[in-house]
Amino acid sequence: MGRTIIVGDVHGCRAELEALLDDVRFTTGDRLVSVGDLVARGPDTLGVLDVMRRTGAMIVRGNHEAKLLAWRAHRGRVTLSRMHRDVARSLRRVDWTLLRTAPLWLDLPEHGVRVVHAGVVPGLPIEEQEPDVLLNIRRTGAHGGALWGELYAGPPHVVFGHNAVGGLQLHAWATGLDTGCVYGGRLTSLVLDDGERVPRSAAERMRRLRSIPAARAYYGARAADQAH
Repeated sequence: MGRTIIVGDVHGCRAELEALLDDVRFTTGDRLVSVGDLVARGPDTLGVLDVMRRTGAMIVRGNHEAKLLAWRAHRGRVTLSRMHRDVARSLRRVDWTLLRTAPLWLDLPEHGVRVVHAGVVPGLPIEEQEPDVLLNIRRTGAHGGALWGELYAGPPHVVFGHNAVGGLQLHAWATGLDTGCVYGGRLTSLVLDDGERVPRSAAERMRRLRSIPAARAYYGARAADQAH
């Protein structure tokens, strides 16, 4: 088998995703894995989902995918923002299937890796983790608590996204890849050779990261500034 390329939160940034795949020279035999939040906020959700299908990517469910799926399952009882509603109404049957079949976590045993969207409660078996935790956790305890990755002791090594505010995170047993592409940051990936384990050393791990700058800020305050 070829390399494994694990990519952070894409949020509809198709151009940056394709540029990243070009940058890493993604080819037949390589495997693309997504930490989730492929949809919404950026300019081209459908294009991103098309890239995922074309490459045969493996994805885990993010909180934005979960929000759309809850709306579809319980229409009338789940409220969406106009942005999410517009995305939901644009999705094709094949897109809904892709989102619905995405698991909450994915194990890549050949790399000693577990991929989740947001993270885990340290010390709790994965089977006992609440879905809301896997989709939304950033810190442990009350507001202002430690980043969960600082306290997590593997194995496995957890690769995640979700926390653009925290940015790139290189903990001993966890790697956070959300570097805020949709907010004008970067789209970041972890590139592992066939059978390669994630290095414990942050410096060694940095050598396996590849990223592409966003063309612009598509969402948030920076996007509003660019529009004026």
